[in-house]
Amino acid sequence: MPVPLYQAKAEFFRMLGHPVRIRVLELLQDGPMPVRDLLAAIEIEPSALSQQLAVLRRSGIVTSTRTGSTVVYELAGGDVAELMSAARRILTEMLNGQHELLEELREAEVSAR
Repeated sequence: MPVPLYQAKAEFFRMLGHPVRIRVLELLQDGPMPVRDLLAAIEIEPSALSQQLAVLRRSGIVTSTRTGSTVVYELAGGDVAELMSAARRILTEMLNGQHELLEELREAEVSAR
């Protein structure tokens, strides 16, 4: 029995639900990066990064190539970069709404004095 689309989407978003995975995807938007550069940018233990990269690789959202001892990761397609940009736009809108609410609260507090 095939998995319903909404369930597959939920599993996809769960896979994205880790800060290190999101940071990796953000970094890879600028192009392929070797693991050593990802480690320097994210500043976590190599084993922790390796685990998160494995999740992204198994999901098919990133690919890796090895040249000698260097492993380079890249986004599997442009849609991932578009998804990250869309998430940034949505988050910006949400935070702007919160900022406007905060301003209203501040104005109400000043008026109440």
